[in-house]
Amino acid sequence: MNRRPMKWQLMAAAAVLAGSAAPAFAAPPVPQTVQIRGLFGESDEEKAARLKAEARENDQDAGIAELRQRMSDLEQALRIANGTNEQLSHQLNVMSQRLDKQQKDYDYKLCELSSQVLGTAGQAPGQGALPCDFSGGSQAAPQASAQPSQAMGSGPNGGTLGTLPANPGVQAGAPAGDPARGQYDEAMNLLARARYDEARAAFRGFADANPKDSLAPQAVYWVGNIAFVQKDYAAAASAFAEQIKKYPSSPQGAESMLKLGQSLIGLGEKKEGCLTLGAIKSKYKQAPANILTQAANARDKFCAK
Repeated sequence: MNRRPMKWQLMAAAAVLAGSAAPAFAAPPVPQTVQIRGLFGESDEEKAARLKAEARENDQDAGIAELRQRMSDLEQALRIANGTNEQLSHQLNVMSQRLDKQQKDYDYKLCELSSQVLGTAGQAPGQGALPCDFSGGSQAAPQASAQPSQAMGSGPNGGTLGTLPANPGVQAGAPAGDPARGQYDEAMNLLARARYDEARAAFRGFADANPKDSLAPQAVYWVGNIAFVQKDYAAAASAFAEQIKKYPSSPQGAESMLKLGQSLIGLGEKKEGCLTLGAIKSKYKQAPANILTQAANARDKFCAK
């Protein structure tokens, strides 16, 4: 019996059996990409990316914390500033009240001084007294002299220069609330504050705008008197002549004529001035005694020679 072929047959059968059984015991295929993080840890690139993300988050947190701190600091600074502002506002209000009171005191004293200089001190309201009630100024008036102030120097009449008459007339006329009266009162207020140029212009403006108003004669009269105080004898003479001509029945007529004569003498026109002074008694038969006395004294001094 030939054993060699039998051996080959057995080997061939074994191979067939092995080939048929191989699929039942085949190993699973190896995946294309092998995850190695779990085996060997994260790569350098992954670690760098993670650290960068963590640093960014840390920076954001730090920035937010810093902003919150700044907001807290600003709120605290704002509270402090508000408190300081309230204190400054209170101090400013106190200073403003003090300055307001001082200004009213100053205006009151200036008005009283003007009254003495203008010869209206001691008169009752409505009888030529300046409006010195500034609602908050000094309550006690300075002792006003009954005689006109001598501070302006000697005038042509030998008395005081620039002293307004003691009786500038009743300041009645336009009813309260009338625009014209308001304009006149504003002029009087300027005069009370010794703002002579402005007052003179205001009286002039009132007289020109309201020539038929009952206060117009007084306005022209004050224009002349202020000019006389300022030694502007030409303007004074012009205003007094206007007052006499346009308003012959004005209560200030005799006084205007007296000041007209004095102004003319002050301008060097002695003859015309003396004639004017001498005509007062005949033109104004009811002229006050003090006006006639001043006219006589002026004539004795300037016209007798």
